Amino acid sequence: MRSLKKVLCGWLSLIFIGCLGYPDNIRPVKDFELKSYLGKWYEIARLDHSFERGLDKVTAEYSMRDDGGVKVLNRGFSKENNEWSEAEGKAYFVNEPDEGYLKVSFFGPFYGAYVIYELDKDYQYAFVTSSKKSYLWFLSRTPAVSDELKAQFTKKAKELGFDTDALIWVDQE
Repeated sequence: MRSLKKVLCGWLSLIFIGCLGYPDNIRPVKDFELKSYLGKWYEIARLDHSFERGLDKVTAEYSMRDDGGVKVLNRGFSKENNEWSEAEGKAYFVNEPDEGYLKVSFFGPFYGAYVIYELDKDYQYAFVTSSKKSYLWFLSRTPAVSDELKAQFTKKAKELGFDTDALIWVDQE
């Protein structure tokens, strides 16, 4: 029985370690400043996934934790259920604190990658992915962005191999 537990723990470790890292052709931004990144961000676009499915008015708010990590509060509105949904998580740097590469957890000890691969110099928008190209977010400090910025995001995402035909443009009104 102990060996079965060890095997299961080993497999689970491999599975969840695999959730870190990032796609080969994507690199996290350098010269990242966490203090400038903290605060409220509006989700402009995303690829669909179960934990945000059907949500509009999605925001992410980042603040400091007492242990030096980052508190993550994601919030969205379900029109179907006529209610707000919230999830609180925590994030920590994977490497150095000047690299836009963090690990985020919403479920106990299990972490996924949070890779900021493009960031406005004034921290007004960010393009974010995870360890797999099935996750993609376009975040902005404002609930609406220009058509030019939407086109820039879509073009860059397509060049990097994301399925831009599947993008969900989030209703922030």
